[in-house]
Amino acid sequence: MSKKYIQAIKGMNDILPIQTPLWQHIEEKIRHVLEAYSYQEIRLPLLEKTELFSRAIGEVTDIVEKEMFTFLDRPDKHGKADSLTLRPEGTVGCVRAGIEQGLFYNQIRRLWYMGPMFRHENPQKGRYRQFYQIGAEVYGLSGPDIDAEIILMTARFWQHLGINDLELQINSLGTASTRATYREHLVKYFSDHHSELDADSQRRLHKNPLRILDSKNPEIQALIEAAPQLLDYLDEESQAHFTGLKQLLDHIGITYQVNPRLVRGLDYYNRTVFEWVTKSLGSQGTVCAGGRYDSLVEQQGGHSTPAIGFAMGIERLALLLSQNVPDNTPHIYLIMVGEKTITQGFSLAESLRDALPKLRLLTHCGGGSFKSQFKRADKSGALMALILGEDEIAKQQVTLKYLREKKPQISLAQTEIVEYLSPFFSN
Repeated sequence: MSKKYIQAIKGMNDILPIQTPLWQHIEEKIRHVLEAYSYQEIRLPLLEKTELFSRAIGEVTDIVEKEMFTFLDRPDKHGKADSLTLRPEGTVGCVRAGIEQGLFYNQIRRLWYMGPMFRHENPQKGRYRQFYQIGAEVYGLSGPDIDAEIILMTARFWQHLGINDLELQINSLGTASTRATYREHLVKYFSDHHSELDADSQRRLHKNPLRILDSKNPEIQALIEAAPQLLDYLDEESQAHFTGLKQLLDHIGITYQVNPRLVRGLDYYNRTVFEWVTKSLGSQGTVCAGGRYDSLVEQQGGHSTPAIGFAMGIERLALLLSQNVPDNTPHIYLIMVGEKTITQGFSLAESLRDALPKLRLLTHCGGGSFKSQFKRADKSGALMALILGEDEIAKQQVTLKYLREKKPQISLAQTEIVEYLSPFFSN
């Protein structure tokens, strides 16, 4: 009896060869825009100390309470074992690296990163336990101009990717003192309606009442809509900051909606928060989200450093673009018939790749008759087949056969093949 094969862990998915061209397309487009704005890539560890996240994200958040993959490291020689966590998001690790490596003090940094994140939640379309994010962070700038640049850059992502149905929502959370005052009014309001709250909201009421505003439970949406609005409690400086951001977006022509219920799910945010949302993905409609976290660097032990950033999930972008998968099939399939053709065939293939960098050429390996190789060529989806047999070797020629068009096959000198193919694959 054969052993049952081991399956992937729930919510941790394989990205198959048929999917990777679309992922590469998304990554390339976004990387191009980030470089155009002079952001620099930083690569961060997957594992960090658990305390880093619990201190920054907030003890009373779904991420810390329910979703982190946390375990004890092997004990050291003194029997002490650190609690470690697979990163659930990228900002906190970026802050840790910036402090540890001295990147922030009296400096302006524009950074970006890409890679897997991990949250132990119920997998559903566009939401997985291992998911991939691209994020960007700016450190050392406090004005609304950098907030506007971040949003403008994300808008350019959608332009380059050809995504047209996203709505920008913005809000301001003010300062810590602003939220403290607002929190008192919010607690009083929800306490007066305690029996109408669901169990999660009742639990959060005195620990993290702003998170109630982020609830997706349709049964309490009317109650949330009638709650006091944070914008009515903004301090003068935060109000001026938010007004400055809106004026810049208006001037440049970026359409947005002010969403007073937008609070984001992490405790470290202040002032500007924003989300790009779509109705095309159902309940997982947030495609890109971010905001300011001006106290986070100092909270983690660094010098006071204003900061803003965002993150977006590649899975959700791939879902939006699933009808536009880039073509990654080979252009040409090289058939080699006879033992004496293999050496010259490989040399020819490499010379074509050198001369035509955009050419996708699939070289046949594994031997076989001309008929079997031709079947593989046709099955590959290639546009053309180059045929190299012993007759072609003797004449220093190659035969070109069109596989998708009704055109006669032709014989070319091997010295002419690059010139013949250049018009097809040089642009």
